[in-house]
Amino acid sequence: MMGAVPAVTDASFDQDVLKSSKPVLVDYWADWCTPCKQIAPIIEELAAEHGDKITFVKLDTNDNTAVPTQYGIMSIPTLQLFVDGQVATQIVGARSKGAILKALDAYL
Repeated sequence: MMGAVPAVTDASFDQDVLKSSKPVLVDYWADWCTPCKQIAPIIEELAAEHGDKITFVKLDTNDNTAVPTQYGIMSIPTLQLFVDGQVATQIVGARSKGAILKALDAYL
């Protein structure tokens, strides 16, 4: 599925996301979530096009529950952009590439 976008876990989240020197977009998803699968190719495209400015990662909410709970993830897909360890932007639901780009525009 989302081959180009690396996975993070509860254990690696602090190092891979919170301590990152550049913005990180976290895609909260699960394999049973059809809308998550629908936006997966969009996230891969964005990672290929904008990976120099934003790091794109995915977090499987089935296998990792601590981080989604900590950040109040109530439904998936949810995208959160972390800048300097803080949530800067949140996008809930399957959105178009254009809508996601618009939300990330200030960081691209």
